[in-house]
Amino acid sequence: MKNKAFANIKRHYQLYLLLLPSAILLFCFAYLPMFGIVIAFQKYSPALGVMGSKFVGFANFLQFFRSYQFGVTIKNTLLLSIYSILVGFPLPILLALMCNQMKTKMFKKVFQVVTYLPHFISTMVMCGLILIFLSPSSGLFANLFKLFGGTFPNLMASASSFKHVYVWSDIWQHLGWDSIIYLAALAGIDPTYYEAATVDGATTLQKIRFIDIPMILPTAVVLLILRAGSILGIGFEKVFLLQNVQNIMSSEIISTYVYKMGMQSMQYSLSTAIGLFNTVVNVIVLLAVNIIARKFTDNSLF
Repeated sequence: MKNKAFANIKRHYQLYLLLLPSAILLFCFAYLPMFGIVIAFQKYSPALGVMGSKFVGFANFLQFFRSYQFGVTIKNTLLLSIYSILVGFPLPILLALMCNQMKTKMFKKVFQVVTYLPHFISTMVMCGLILIFLSPSSGLFANLFKLFGGTFPNLMASASSFKHVYVWSDIWQHLGWDSIIYLAALAGIDPTYYEAATVDGATTLQKIRFIDIPMILPTAVVLLILRAGSILGIGFEKVFLLQNVQNIMSSEIISTYVYKMGMQSMQYSLSTAIGLFNTVVNVIVLLAVNIIARKFTDNSLF
């Protein structure tokens, strides 16, 4: 077995040489920093360093679990993540199915470009646009409401509205881009299926139901597993930029709390412990959803 593996490497050594720089970078920037996980089990002091800091076991984890912020951050993170999955997962599929049925090529291309473009807007610019559009005094929607004699509410100052602003703006930005992989899966379907369905008198909806959806189901299952594996991994930048004193009870999530503990309060051990807890939960959820998907759909990530 070893001789066979060595012979295979020797035969394709050029490919392994091309792979070597990427492997080195991955090792240096993804695996070597994992040594810092030990800080989560220490009362870390920059003056003493990792080797000289006192070992405290699971004290940092217990501090987080017993704190008031534990329930708040977990609830807000789960709420935003599950909301995003429930709304953001099926919509790209529907958009891809709709695009696949468009007959006019020019209109189809224009439609795809229009839906893709928001994806390339940076998070900073997107948050700035949201704050400008939703301004209760001079925003776009506020001016439209004034034309009809109404008053636009201050959504960014409402804790209950934050999740809707975050999720739907995120869907608008990434809906077209997320549909690309489904469009690729639909493009790979054998045309003879559609020809046979047409001969049998199938309608457009029947073709979608019995051909398109079953064919893209494996792709959808894999993407759902990947989304579920980051259930506590809500992005930091957008939430932090949209966060303010009025909506903080709904916008304080694990990633923003880690930033505040680590960078602002300089509680490095606590922030590392919270981050490690976040990662462990994501891995457990990923494995669980993968097992469930493999059992019920015969499709899985691994």
